[in-house]
Amino acid sequence: MFNKKSRRVFVYGYGGIGKTFLWKTLSAALRSKGEIFLNVASSGIASLLLTGGRTAHYRFIIPINLTDDSFCSFASDSDVADLLRRTSLIIWDDAPMVHKHAFEALDRSLKDILSCDLCSNLKLPFGGISIVFGGGFRQILPVVPNGSKQDIVNASLSSSYIWSDCKVLRLTKNMRLSVRTNDIKETKTFAN
Repeated sequence: MFNKKSRRVFVYGYGGIGKTFLWKTLSAALRSKGEIFLNVASSGIASLLLTGGRTAHYRFIIPINLTDDSFCSFASDSDVADLLRRTSLIIWDDAPMVHKHAFEALDRSLKDILSCDLCSNLKLPFGGISIVFGGGFRQILPVVPNGSKQDIVNASLSSSYIWSDCKVLRLTKNMRLSVRTNDIKETKTFAN
């Protein structure tokens, strides 16, 4: 499904829009085909909602103190690297919460370990592994200590070189509100 062509997709939507349902459905479809995928999230609470979910920092061993040339801290002969070589898709929920250097560190690390298998992977984003990011830029943005608004915007995923390769899909209907009430007028007022 995803391993034939590397893709980067960002599913944009605020809380209650159905992102977690989408992740679970996508995971079930990949599992039924016997494909290996990784569910990660930017926070521990969000990772608990995903099947087999882990925080991105834990799964990819992303350094705490990131710079613009950081790499993830796994060795090319480690179990993590072996798992990543066999992975066809990474689902990363609540992506806007993380500093762009974390995504760029993962990109460099995947290019590094996957280029050993196939030299053309060095040119592909994330070494050729497809990634589906999700979240909303209206929720929590990266924390930049003593940072201005501009510093925070510059630290976000949308300011990374990775963003230009992402196809943005928007979810617009609040599914959580539509199933909890029968009064459509009240639901629309609350949503607005």
